[in-house]
Amino acid sequence: MHAFDILGDPVRRRILELLAHGTQSSGEIVGVIAAEFGISQPAVSQHLRILRDSGFATARADGRRRLYAVAPERFDEVDAWVQRFRRTWEPRFEALATEVSRGKKARQEKNSVP
Repeated sequence: MHAFDILGDPVRRRILELLAHGTQSSGEIVGVIAAEFGISQPAVSQHLRILRDSGFATARADGRRRLYAVAPERFDEVDAWVQRFRRTWEPRFEALATEVSRGKKARQEKNSVP
């Protein structure tokens, strides 16, 4: 499955946002996702399995708990895809930064004149 097919689902994106803050147990994830999206524990488990099978998350046993974490390597594919478009918007951001600086300088000059 393509990376954007995985990331296109809002539940999976939210799970990854939670995992971006650090390792979490499946129970912790289920608690948040069930409350926010109103889905069942088996449905959350299915999303966790998809993230794990697709390489976006890892899971390890800790006694009776399963701990999940982000697997950053898979995000390299996403970054490589986005990188192709970055050159399109970077000059625009640079131009915007220049205009913002000019505006700040003009305000400072206007405010410093008695």
